[in-house]
Amino acid sequence: MASSSISTDTLDTSYVKMDKDSDATLIGKHCQLDYCNQLDFLPFFCQSCKKTFCLDHRTEDSHKCENKGAWAERRRLAQLARPAAGEGKRMRDYVSQKPCAAADCKTTIGTSLVPGVHCASCNYDYCLKHRLREEHDCKNKAPIGARPRDVGEQTRSAFAKLRAWGSAKKEQASRALPKAKPTSASARLIAVNNLKKTAKGDAKLPPEKRVYLYVEAEAETTTAKNYKGEFFYSKDWVIGRLLDAAAKSLQVENVNNQSSEERDKLRVFHVEGGRVLEFNEKIGAALASGNTIVLLRGIGPPPDLIEL
Repeated sequence: MASSSISTDTLDTSYVKMDKDSDATLIGKHCQLDYCNQLDFLPFFCQSCKKTFCLDHRTEDSHKCENKGAWAERRRLAQLARPAAGEGKRMRDYVSQKPCAAADCKTTIGTSLVPGVHCASCNYDYCLKHRLREEHDCKNKAPIGARPRDVGEQTRSAFAKLRAWGSAKKEQASRALPKAKPTSASARLIAVNNLKKTAKGDAKLPPEKRVYLYVEAEAETTTAKNYKGEFFYSKDWVIGRLLDAAAKSLQVENVNNQSSEERDKLRVFHVEGGRVLEFNEKIGAALASGNTIVLLRGIGPPPDLIEL
């Protein structure tokens, strides 16, 4: 459409130069790609090269942007320049749930409803009830990171506890599975066969992958009436997974993933082997059907110098 202000008497060609400033009907913009130049009524503005393009050439790849990636880089730098959510604050592990460090408190802190309060003197985290120093006996606690004075006595006590349990359980195991008699192999086989009849576990687990075990726990660590059980587990599991399953079956409180204190952690003691098992050991490599394991709390990591 020609502008009404241009006289047709003066035109020497079949087309006219349209004046976009005076013609109100001329809207939209032409695509600035060299070979396109399409008039688009809803054009797109490229924030990298600052040019206008049609729908087909709006992306940087489609119009071969001469300054490709400039907008993304500006956006990245702007995000980096923003202050972090925790800037100027002391970020601690309050978000992780853990039990209150007070000896007689079972409150779980670090939740949205029960925040933890950190004591700068003893370096422990407490619930709101025990947040004051007088409430958690702060002056008599050794701060985290400080070497306790009676570390040798604690170690000897843990070893004595482990030896006592090992001796008692070994004696029980020897009565169930005689070793000295010539029929010990057959007796062991009978005991394992009886164990297979009563053991509980995942029925979908193939029989060839099952390891049948006697599982016990200290009476004071469980809320169940019976702190013994007979179970089977996959030989491909690690000891840590066995511990979680056994603790759940015997109703033993398991806070290994919540507490960093060794006195709160459960460990798996192998009676026949006379040692504490590592969490990452495979069941098939460390245990055999008919063995007895005991869940013990606060005995520390597997020691290297224990002889039962």
